[in-house]
Order: sequence, then structure tokens, then C-alpha cells
Amino acid sequence: MATPRGLQMFKYDSLNKVVMLNTANDNTMLPRSDRIALKQNLLYFLFALPAVVYVISLSFYPAINVVYDSFIFKDKFSLSNYTGLVGENLYPALIDTLIVSVGALLIQLMFALAVAMIMIKPFKGNRIFSTIVIIPFGISTVVSAWVFSEIFSAIGGYANSFLILFGITVNWHATSTSELGIVMFSDFWKNTPLIALILFGGLSSISPSMYEAASVDGAGPFKRFLHITLPAIAPLMGIALLIRGVAEFNIFALPLVLVGYSPPFMNTLIYSNYESVLNVGFAYSASVILLVIIMIYAAIVLALGGAPKYAK
Repeated sequence: MATPRGLQMFKYDSLNKVVMLNTANDNTMLPRSDRIALKQNLLYFLFALPAVVYVISLSFYPAINVVYDSFIFKDKFSLSNYTGLVGENLYPALIDTLIVSVGALLIQLMFALAVAMIMIKPFKGNRIFSTIVIIPFGISTVVSAWVFSEIFSAIGGYANSFLILFGITVNWHATSTSELGIVMFSDFWKNTPLIALILFGGLSSISPSMYEAASVDGAGPFKRFLHITLPAIAPLMGIALLIRGVAEFNIFALPLVLVGYSPPFMNTLIYSNYESVLNVGFAYSASVILLVIIMIYAAIVLALGGAPKYAK
């Protein structure tokens, strides 16, 4: 039966409070708790709005512009910037970036896991050890790159000064392979502490009683690591690989200071082309290619090591 226009009706909500229904407008008034929640959500959104505006204006909008401009050549939509980039050391830059990024990530992950497992043990001097481990991460990238350029200098370098005691002298810049090794080692030293701290947080969440129960059941150290430690820290390993992987593909300051523009990396290739007014389009296209690589890598890491997979 239809309610006469303008007639107000009442009902009880889940909290046994009277809620008025205005049938004249056919709209149900929200319960008081829902109105409070709505106001809180609106307040949270207002607090987050400056960050949203910042990300959109300084990240998404410039990225969209770069993608669009990468297809513009002489005021026309074209793939010329991408085809022309092939002759600008694109393939060597891609290969070098992949080698250093993947290699440095694997080395960092192995050493970080070992360091985290040492940090979790209660031994005398643990705090001093943890402090020393974290120090490299607090040093500026340019400063650490300069330090390693002094260490691996072909003439008068600290590495050769030590090796000469054994009658050995190495020209660390003789080949592209050795220069990639310098960059990889420098990056490993600088960024391993970050992964170690992330994994240390995961190890701290594992109850010692689980290891004790496994030991009672006859599980050795390897089985305890494989069936207790690894599943517990797997989501955090995925997070660490995502954070560091994106940064590795964007490596710039270390190779620029250590080896210059040769061997080329994607970011040094982008920078060298952007410096030239005639090659700005090449820089845009190289940036888009690097963006696609990073997105593919992030998708793979999230698919294989995402936290929701292990939460099930």
C-alpha cells in the first residue's frame, strides 16, 4: 500500500534507535553510526588529497606526457624515435641494465638473508654488528660511488694497493665485464642493508616455539629453514624484491660516477640523449621502454611473491 505523500514513517535500526524515513523523497536516512563513518572517511580523504594531487601532478601527468611525446617526431605521430634509438646503444644498455639489476638483486638477497639471520641471534655485540651493517644504507649514493671509484682506480687505487702485496695488479676498467662487476659490487654494498632490515622484520615475527617443535620432531636446520623460515618471510622477500628491483632498473648515479656513459645503462642512455636538443625524443622513447620493463618486473614479482598468495 502506498504511503501518502509527505507522511513520515519510523523504524528501528540495528542499535534500536529510531530512524526516520522521509517517504516524500523516497530516500532512507542513514543510521547515525553510518553518518559518522561517512564523515570520518571524508576527513581521511581530505587529509590524503594533497598526496593524491602531488602524485597525479608530478608523477602520472608527466609520465603520460612522456609516453605521448615519445611517439611524436617532427610534429607527427610516428615510431621514428623508437627505431632511431636502436642505433643509440639501446640493446647494450638494455643488456647491461638487466645483468647488473638481476645480478645485484640476487647477491643482495643472499647476503641480506644471511645478515638478517645473524642479527636475529642474541649474541654479545649484536647491536654493534647491526649498526655497522646499516651504515652503508645511510651514505649518499654519489659519495659511495666516489669512494668505490677511488677503491677500484686503475692507478693508485686501494684495491690494487692491497693486491700488489701478492704481486697482482688489475686494471678494473679494462673491459666492460669488469666495469659491470664494479657497479654491481658497489650497488650490493650500498643497498644490502635495506633488504636485510626488511627480512629481519619477517624473522622477528616467527615464534621460537615453532623451531623448538620442529626440532623435537626431528627436523634439521635445512628443513626448519625450508618449511618454517622461508614461508614466513616469503611475502617480505617479495616486497624487498619489488622495492629494490624498481630501484635497480633505475640505477643512474653509481654507473655515471664509476664508469661514465660506457658501458651504457638505460638511465645513462636517457640522460645522454636528453642533454642533446635533437635527441630528446630518443630520451622519451628510452624512458617508455624502461617503464614497460619495470611494470613487467613488478607484475611478475606481485604474481609470484605477493602477500595475498601466502595469506591464503
